[in-house]
Amino acid sequence: MHLVQQDQKIDIVLKNQGATDSMFEISDSSHSPVKPVKARPCTDGLEEGLGQKLENNLMYSISDRPPWYLCILLGFQHYILAFGGILAIPLILAEPLCIKENNAAKSQLISTIFFVSGVCTILQTTLGTRLPILQGGTFTFITPTLAILSLPKWRCPDASAAPHHNATVSVLADSDEVWKTRIREIQGAILVASTLQLVLGLSGLVGLVLRFIGPLAIAPTINLIGLSLFIQAGQKSGTHWGIAALTVGLIFLFSQYLSKVDVPLIAYKDKKWKVFQYPLFKLFSALFGMCGAWLICFLLTYFNALPSSPQEYGYMARTDINLDAVTSAAWFYVPYPGQWGLPTVSLSSVLGMTAGVLASTMESIGDYYACARLSGAPPPPTHAINRGIAVEGIGCMLAALWGSGNGTTSYSQNIAALGITRVGSRLVLQTAGLLMIFLGLFGKFSAIFITIPDPVIGGMFLVMFGMVAAVGISNLQYVDLNSSRNLLILGFSTFSGLVLPTWFHSNSAMINTGIKELDQLIMILFTTHMFIGGFFGFVLDNTIPGTDEERGIKSWRKAVHEGSQTHSADLSCYNLPFCTNYLQRFKLFQYFPFLPPLKSQEQVRTCSPVH
Repeated sequence: MHLVQQDQKIDIVLKNQGATDSMFEISDSSHSPVKPVKARPCTDGLEEGLGQKLENNLMYSISDRPPWYLCILLGFQHYILAFGGILAIPLILAEPLCIKENNAAKSQLISTIFFVSGVCTILQTTLGTRLPILQGGTFTFITPTLAILSLPKWRCPDASAAPHHNATVSVLADSDEVWKTRIREIQGAILVASTLQLVLGLSGLVGLVLRFIGPLAIAPTINLIGLSLFIQAGQKSGTHWGIAALTVGLIFLFSQYLSKVDVPLIAYKDKKWKVFQYPLFKLFSALFGMCGAWLICFLLTYFNALPSSPQEYGYMARTDINLDAVTSAAWFYVPYPGQWGLPTVSLSSVLGMTAGVLASTMESIGDYYACARLSGAPPPPTHAINRGIAVEGIGCMLAALWGSGNGTTSYSQNIAALGITRVGSRLVLQTAGLLMIFLGLFGKFSAIFITIPDPVIGGMFLVMFGMVAAVGISNLQYVDLNSSRNLLILGFSTFSGLVLPTWFHSNSAMINTGIKELDQLIMILFTTHMFIGGFFGFVLDNTIPGTDEERGIKSWRKAVHEGSQTHSADLSCYNLPFCTNYLQRFKLFQYFPFLPPLKSQEQVRTCSPVH
């Protein structure tokens, strides 16, 4: 993977944002060495930072420092771009965690996942790869999480049934214990499984492992992440198909049909106001689509055009159903480790979650190469990739300790924004991390999102999960699809990933080995779509004879090799801050796979030591 997804990822992330041809030219030109651009004065930085094209096509490269106000503005933009993907995760987990009607718990989960995402973003941009890359919740952990929570022991109790008269006082006194026991199981699984990611990064084994993983293993794995979530998308959308269709239509309108329409904005420069053009629809398409449908639902609710009875179809499109979530939420909520209790660990859950960890690792490495191209940096060296994966493992462990119900990974949609804004400074992403932490502390701010109607969320899911499935398929662009070998592997892996989990869900009573833990392990692994598809793809692709060209490996390596030749050889932007000069004094540190090798003192001094 570290030799594979560079050019492919660039096309994906830019097309996801509806980039024009000119945007592709900008991203490609970032191969050329980028000269540092000094920070603009306050009087002209805003207009130049948003609208004016410079000779090197990058306003600010990876180690540059934009003005503080531009950092805040562009940092908030990255926050908004990641908003939909991060928000979707606690909303998906609400029902299997038995907090569908518990607005306070949902609000706390939303605050926690945004807070942890901010912390992990700062860690990755400072100590990880040091690329301007945002970290957030990942859908690769959703599939194994749903498989774990579908076990009979974790199914939600029947809310309509009257409580037994012998129910214990402790359970009655703490109704939150029902969902906290479940999220503690997920916390423990993520905490232990993430140690694999940490070990892969610190030991340098990530390169060895990924050497055997080709597009025929990656494609069904990521494709099945999106396909396996069609039930959740259908359930939300089905509460009002008209509103769901409106949401989808608005997202397509802003992201595709209006993607080339630049909106005139006003900036103050030289004691007078000036107008410049900005691709507003292209950058905020998902946000505009969601807010537009949300506004329509509010108006329909205000004029009482939607049913007022919960038993009537369309009631869930009302915006006043969960208003008590905002009024009852605390103004400030500070997430902390162990807030749901001590994580619990079971072998079956850990092994099931490992599939999500490996899929997240594969996806992130491709993102590193894409991010390097768009930020004006050379392709990341091995030590930077190893360190990035290790820090992602640490981030997942922090997410488990805080109890976000998920891990963290790199966000492709934010990488695309680098090419559009032509600002590749890591300082901007560090500012975005601080904003995520800050806004995650406001309980009422997080509670507002609970009032989003279900069909609006369903429309977002239709687009979002469809895009995830399509990204998986796009990995096949280098594979020979005229080969019957490849078609057989792809078809069987994908189809098995749909058939086997469905059968095991419907026939769970037939799994009875006599060992309870083994039964749970079988159920979790064989109801995880991405594990089934990725496993068969990996095994068949590495055992059935085929040339590297046929498998797509040759094209991948050729693409990365050609891209790396056009970059400067200065890799100092990947050095660790502050301590690089100290590490260079000891030859022992050159043997650590996550630290830079020995360089000349002149190159060491070129490293930016601060941000």
